[in-house]
Amino acid sequence: MNGVHDMGGMQDMGHVRREENEPVFHAPWEGRALAMSLATANWRKWSLDAFRYQIELIPPSDYLRMSSYEKWFTAVTERLVASGLVTRAEIESGQPAQGSSKATPALSAGQVPFMLRSGALAHRDVAVAARFHAGQRVRTRNINPVGHTRLPRYARAKEGTVERDHGVYVFPDTAALSLGENPQHVYSVRFAAGELWGDQASPRDAVYLDLWDDYLDAA
Repeated sequence: MNGVHDMGGMQDMGHVRREENEPVFHAPWEGRALAMSLATANWRKWSLDAFRYQIELIPPSDYLRMSSYEKWFTAVTERLVASGLVTRAEIESGQPAQGSSKATPALSAGQVPFMLRSGALAHRDVAVAARFHAGQRVRTRNINPVGHTRLPRYARAKEGTVERDHGVYVFPDTAALSLGENPQHVYSVRFAAGELWGDQASPRDAVYLDLWDDYLDAA
């Protein structure tokens, strides 16, 4: 996934504009878009990684002009259609097809606080051997997948040090494509800023990334 959707480290994207006293939502529809994303995810028809990958399928010209919640709304509607929960015609008309059944909502109002606290549960309590340990030097792989990945371009083929082992989690690269969870260890890896950005980076700075086993080799 080497498109504009992976903006980490890219230049010429302009300054980050900080808005004083920024509201949680700039318009009511943004809150509804968030609610739709959370409620439909509870159908368990797709994973969080699949949802992220759906956003990455938005054409670059549209992706660059859209706000965050526009991207979320687009991804929700595409996942709903792909999962067979609604049809494209129902989305366009805003009305259910004649004779279609009405399903019981997957998320009730009473379940919302727990869902928000627990988040997307990607941790797996399974016995998987760790390939690395704290203090070990590692090197990220130089991969260029066409699907979803959590290894950003700016951190590929770079050396760092494992700071801690977070435990075993679902592997996003396969989960996003419905190819299985492939659970494996995730590590916090420290990269000196100079390793990522070159000699112009401050020697005092570092970047910490959470990286899966399949992204790493021993240095």
